[in-house]
Amino acid sequence: MSVEEALASLSHLPYQDLGFARVDHHRALRQGFPEVILAQGKSPEQVAAIAQSLAAHSDRLLVTRADPTCYQVVREALPEATYHAIARAIILNRSAGELRPGVVVLCGGTADIPVAEEAALTAELLGSAVVRLYDVGIAGLHRLLEHLSTLRAARALVAVAGMEGALPSAVGGLVAAPVIAVPTSIGYGASFGGLAALLAMLNSCAAGVAVVNIDNGFGAGYLAGLINRRPD
Repeated sequence: MSVEEALASLSHLPYQDLGFARVDHHRALRQGFPEVILAQGKSPEQVAAIAQSLAAHSDRLLVTRADPTCYQVVREALPEATYHAIARAIILNRSAGELRPGVVVLCGGTADIPVAEEAALTAELLGSAVVRLYDVGIAGLHRLLEHLSTLRAARALVAVAGMEGALPSAVGGLVAAPVIAVPTSIGYGASFGGLAALLAMLNSCAAGVAVVNIDNGFGAGYLAGLINRRPD
């Protein structure tokens, strides 16, 4: 058979059944990136077992929403794994590929940094070099405009904000590249845990702005990485 036919056949091979999880080792073949583990709701032992299984078949591993206790258990199985406390992410990266410039991750305030870091680390694992611009919210718009040349050089931007969620609209009106908006749950009572920011971003008057779920830094970083690795 041809190489294309062989790849098509391999992409449908079965998963690995761990009893409590069915690990999809062929996701990287189908999508270009291995399965990502959401630690939230799983025991540390379950996360460690899935992580060990994935790491045996892939050069990259990402575990999101992990606490230090979970990391300690994972590290016993995978000593080379590292923990990023701000993003609550466990990462293993054996890839030697060169990172491609083109992604900018920015956030409105310091309280939004954990979600922004989740996005940045995800995009980096997908092969993008990430420029971080933090605490550049619209309450002091001059802080954002100072980096206008960096914003306009990006191929994909992730704008993270809580409160009224206006940052993506401001960025979207300044650049030609797609802007991925991430509402965060940061804000006072009327922000309703990020719902106000989510609705504001969905109603953005700037063209080229797409919105992911509240606090979904992973989803935004993944999408930015996909955009950036497309041919020019």
